[in-house]
Parts: sequence; structure tokens; C-alpha cells
Amino acid sequence: MSLLKSLLAISIISASFPSFSAIPADTIIVDGTILTMDAKKQVIDHGTVVIKGNKIIAVGGPELAQNYQAPNVLNVNGDIVMPGLINTHTHASMTVFRSLADDVPDRLHRYIFPLENKMVSREMVRVGANLANIEMIKGGVTTYVDMYYFEDEVAKTVDKIGLRAVLGESVIQFPVADAKNADEGIDYAVNFINQYKDHPRITPAFAPHAPYTNTTEHLQKIAKLSQELNVPVMIHLAETDREQEEIAKRTGGKSPVQYMADIGALNNKVIAAHAIMVDEKDMDLLKQYDVGVAHNISANTKSAKGVAPVTTMLEKGIRVGLGTDGPMSSNTLTTLNELNLVGKIHKLANKDRAAMPPVTVVEMATIGSARVLHMEDKLGSLEAGKLADIIVIDTKSPNMVPMYSPYAALVYGANGANVRHTIVDGKVLMQDRKILTADENTIIKEAQDFASKVRETVVASGEVVK
Repeated sequence: MSLLKSLLAISIISASFPSFSAIPADTIIVDGTILTMDAKKQVIDHGTVVIKGNKIIAVGGPELAQNYQAPNVLNVNGDIVMPGLINTHTHASMTVFRSLADDVPDRLHRYIFPLENKMVSREMVRVGANLANIEMIKGGVTTYVDMYYFEDEVAKTVDKIGLRAVLGESVIQFPVADAKNADEGIDYAVNFINQYKDHPRITPAFAPHAPYTNTTEHLQKIAKLSQELNVPVMIHLAETDREQEEIAKRTGGKSPVQYMADIGALNNKVIAAHAIMVDEKDMDLLKQYDVGVAHNISANTKSAKGVAPVTTMLEKGIRVGLGTDGPMSSNTLTTLNELNLVGKIHKLANKDRAAMPPVTVVEMATIGSARVLHMEDKLGSLEAGKLADIIVIDTKSPNMVPMYSPYAALVYGANGANVRHTIVDGKVLMQDRKILTADENTIIKEAQDFASKVRETVVASGEVVK
């Protein structure tokens, strides 16, 4: 009789509570401190992020996890889960030149251009980009904006390792490794754009070096082509004294920003790297033409060029993201390392301790940088429907303990070594600090071998490696 009662009870329970079928997913991140970076800046304790394919399908509290099943479950035990960092300006392949002539004045023209003339090749670009990709994955960068030569070689490395990138083929008016002049550079760029325009993770682009290293006609041609091909244009703008002086001579006293606007080369396709030497009129033009700005604080302070007026730009509604510049300029490609300096330098520049709070700094590194790329509908925050570009930051290292505010911990305490997992397009590229999509040791060895060639060239030219 007791067996009959038990069976009856089971049947009643089954009728009252219909059978539950978990929703299939590919990866579930559980027990995270979720920094969504959405419009409300929601922070979810013990939160869950669910990934299927290359997209986030759900974000919520701990109860969310029970609704899904996945072959890959990452229990992060309270670590920070946040959107992948977006590096809005770099020259990735220059990793092989890192730490050369760090303190040389006017280094670009006196040292870098001559060095590139001797050393840039497809091999150099490939080896340097491979090293850069490893560094960025380990530092939590999931998307980067690059401008250099032989960008098709960079694209191959990005495609293979699984990162996301906006890659600009450089155009400059004097002979370089992959073009004899600006016209050849534009042709190279167009071919590159056509080759990669449909790639799911690579956005090809034009990259005229700067206003003063290109003619008016070439800048106008690139602006026209970028609209026709619907691709970005990245350019060094308002960065150096030489640029200011040469554009003033060319135009009778105008600033580089005013010049670009006057010739029809400013528009919402443009990503302006640096924008240090700008006044109110320049910033109003950047806002008027919806230009994105890549702020590179380490490179700008190291070169003593100045501090871009980013707090004013943000007040004006200009799109501003964070970049590292090239590894010869800042010696790093890890945007996470930039946060501390961004937070502190702008307090000093404004003489205001309340300026540039941590949440604003983290916003610039994530959704703010996505806005610079006009990809905020796809990247920069953890929301259902967005691409699954996600990083996990270890909060148990000594430099992260205790953690009262995740934003403050990230800006004032964290560094690239705290990145634990890196996910791009739904694929885990690094888990527990181990790169899963490339042989890190082989890549480092290749870079060291190439550095020996660089050293021989530098010594032979009479330069001193310091």
C-alpha cells in the first residue's frame, strides 16, 4: 500500500510541475561579478553570462544558470566578468622594435622612419603581429585597431588566432616597404579592403598616416573611397608640433582639424588618433563631423607631447576610446595597463580629484571604444544579442584584494597579468592564462630571433641600443 501511495504522490507532483527542459548553450559563466557596461551600468553579483555560438544569449543573476545547459561551464568564483577591452589605436607589428630609442627627441623622423626603411618586410609584420596578438589576448584586449604596412599579413594572424580587429593599410606620400608612393598605397589598401570586406571578425580600413604626410588630393581621395566602400579611416591627427607647423604653412595658419574639415576629409568614418593639440573650435568640429578619438595616454606622456583634453571632449559628446599606440611608443599593447594612468593624469591636468572617475575610465575602454568604431550595437557591453567578447579578471591576486568597488579595482589596482580568461566571438582564446589558439613559446622564440636581426642592423648603422 505504501508503494501505491508513493507512486500516486509522484504522479501528482509531476502533474503539478511540468517537466523542465534546459535550454542548450555552448558556454556558461557562473558566479561572476558582472560589469555589464550597459546603459544603466548594472553590476550583478554572483551573476551568469550564457553564450551560444558567437553571441551572448542571456545575462542575469545566479538563478539564470539553472535554465541552461552547456558543455563548457566556467565557475569564476566572484571574479570580474566584463566586456573585452578595445584598443582603438596601435601599430601591432612594431612589437619587434619595442624599447628602441625610447628617449630620443623627434624620434619618428630621426629614428623610426629610418629603422622601418631598413627592417619592415612581410616577415617582420607577421612576426610582430603574432607577438602582439599574444600580448593582447593575455592582457584582455579582444578587439584592436591597427595601422601599418602589409596589413594583409596582420589580417592572416588575426584570422588564425581568433581576435577581432579593424586593420588599416597605411598610406603615406614617400616610399615605404609596400608602396612607392601614396597612389600605390591607396591601391594596396583598396585591394586589401576588397579581400577582407566580408570577414566576420576583421574590418579592413584606410590609414593615411597623418595630414602632413599626405597631400590634400590623397586625403580627399581616401575620404571619397571610404564612403563608397563603407570602411573606416584611421589617421594620426593633432599629435605633433611638426604636424601643426606644416599644416599651418600649407593652409595659412589653420589647425590640422580645421584643415581636414575644410578639404572634406572629416566624417563619421574617421578615427582620429591622439587629438592632443586641439582647441574649442577643433573639438566642436570633431563633434560636428562625429569623429571618433583614440586617446593614448601612455604614449603621449612618454613622448611629452601633452595631454588630450578628454574630459572636455566627453562633455561635448565626442566619441572617445582608449588606445595604447604602438609598442615603440608606450611599450605595451595591454589597454588594462592604461586605465590607471588615464584615471590619474586627467585629475592632475584638471586639478580636480573628482575628474575622470573609475566608471568613466572603464566605460572608455569598453563601450566608449565600441562607439568610436560605430560598433556599439555589437560590442562593448554584456547584453543579450551582442557578440560574445568577454574577459574575466582575477580578483584574488594581492593587488586586487580587498575589492570594494570593481571599477576602482580595475582602474587603480589591476594590470594585464590579472586577466584570467579571454573569449572572442564565443570562442575561448585563453583559459587560466594559457593561450589555446596559438603556440605562445614558438611565437616568442620567433620574435626573439627577429630581434637579433634588428639588433645587428641597429649596431651596423651606428645607433646605440639602450
